[in-house]
Amino acid sequence: MADILIIDDERAIRKTLSEILSFEGYKVDEASDGEEGLKKFKEKTFDLVLCDIKMPKLDGIEFLQRAGEINPDIPIVMISGHGNIETAVEAVKKGAYDFISKPPDLNRLLITIRNAMDKSTLVTETKVLKRKVSRVQEMIGESAGIKKIKDTIEKVAPTEARILVTGENGVGKELVARWIHEKSNRASGPIIEVNCAAIPTELIESELFGHEKGSFTSAIKQRIGKFESANGGTLFLDEIGDMSANAQAKVLRALQEGKITRVGADKDISVDVRVIAATNKDLLKEVEAKNFRLDLYHRLSVILIHVPSLNDRRDDIPLLVDQFLTDICSDYGIAKKQTEPEAISLLQEYNWTGNIRELRNVVERLVILSGKSITAEDVRNYVLPK
Repeated sequence: MADILIIDDERAIRKTLSEILSFEGYKVDEASDGEEGLKKFKEKTFDLVLCDIKMPKLDGIEFLQRAGEINPDIPIVMISGHGNIETAVEAVKKGAYDFISKPPDLNRLLITIRNAMDKSTLVTETKVLKRKVSRVQEMIGESAGIKKIKDTIEKVAPTEARILVTGENGVGKELVARWIHEKSNRASGPIIEVNCAAIPTELIESELFGHEKGSFTSAIKQRIGKFESANGGTLFLDEIGDMSANAQAKVLRALQEGKITRVGADKDISVDVRVIAATNKDLLKEVEAKNFRLDLYHRLSVILIHVPSLNDRRDDIPLLVDQFLTDICSDYGIAKKQTEPEAISLLQEYNWTGNIRELRNVVERLVILSGKSITAEDVRNYVLPK
């Protein structure tokens, strides 16, 4: 159910509009002047505002300007009995969705409201999509560990050196790989990501190197593998510590010779790929346990980048929370929520076993469940273990 705020100093107009919109299924809130309307606008996120122009304390045009500074995505429809073309043009120039003269035509009013809400929904969806297709999100943090990673990326990205990124689950190893690609000479080429842990052992070779039609039972047509897809770009092998021994041998050959062979084929295919690998395991221990090839480890680890856990960079939590609040509130189409300093302190003391991924989920939970700001009590109720 959509929320509509009606701001008008004439009680009869407010009552009439409220009854009509309530009958149409909208949830309605009222304000008798611009000042009261602005206060309610700050306290709650509405889907649309109907606002008179001539009002005491704060007129409609001034309300329009101030509301636009708080949340520019909420459509505001101006209504006035003293309107003329100049007034309507001024209102639209200053951000109004539309201008309707009093007494409003019922059909036009309802159509305008529906169109405004459709536009508001499209604006929110567009913002979400723009964020999804934006090339690389920012690497947030000013801690010594993050500064070292940024400095290393600047130095190694322009080279062709292979890189091994290590760190716990959820620390942002994929983001490091994306930034290396973005700052490299291969940025115009593709970056192809493969989660080695998510692919069954019997399919990993087909996934990486492709296969010929009929090479195994379900191979009903030829398939190009990830190495070929990444030609001219970067191949990111995530969780490489979970790769099978056979696949490891073929990856080693691809790194040594720059050639691969599709499953079921005799012909070699040359590939020009920069490989970045990542793991949450200690690969040297895996080598000792005979689970990982030492020669492959040395091929992959020309440059080693370790991403610290969130527990080791607690000073970055305020910056991360602020960025997540900006992103999440934008996705939900609401004004950015503020966080009490005590709430931030509690988040800094928390044991982050899931690292950045867990922190983002927690911030989203707090955005959904908290009031107009995130308090220490919200953190105690929705984050800290009972």
